[in-house]
Amino acid sequence: MLIFWKQRLAFLATPKAGSSAIEAALEPLAELAVTRPPELKHVSARDFRTHFAPFLSAQAGAPFTTIALMREPIDWLRSWYRFRLFDGGASDPALASAYSFEQFARDFMAGPKPGSIDIPTQAEFLCDASGTPLVDRIFPYERIGDFVHFLEDNLDFAITLPRVNVPPAADVGLSAETEVALRETMARDLALYAQICQ
Repeated sequence: MLIFWKQRLAFLATPKAGSSAIEAALEPLAELAVTRPPELKHVSARDFRTHFAPFLSAQAGAPFTTIALMREPIDWLRSWYRFRLFDGGASDPALASAYSFEQFARDFMAGPKPGSIDIPTQAEFLCDASGTPLVDRIFPYERIGDFVHFLEDNLDFAITLPRVNVPPAADVGLSAETEVALRETMARDLALYAQICQ
């Protein structure tokens, strides 16, 4: 989470949607940068609205505009798989064959989820319980250039995003049956993503 006081902007760091690159580029410009622990770095829109927004607005005398990125949902899950597969620096290809993305996706859809993939979806991160977005401006990660231009205009600063926290490549193919089921499971995220891409 990054807070830009003068501009009344709050960047909420959606997990696996470029937050590390954004923080690396913009932390020096932010009045407040919360980069750890993960529970605070990745504070959800709900928690921000409940706990942080009232305090910030009271201190600044004005509300803050919240901004965030959202990744295409299936690609977001692929990023989680690569991250979890190689977390800790492991890069043994045998790991990928022992635990495929197909199985990871099935585990993600199962309830309760195994501990290694008990992760909130982007819709859960960005919306209230009914699915209404709680973030003022959500930008598609796949059009990150639009997000950068918005920040450059608001911060009056040229921004170059570094490549950080990029996991190694892995086979992230899915069977047609699993992809259909995954799209049904992630329907709320897919609808939100389609909405912000319009």
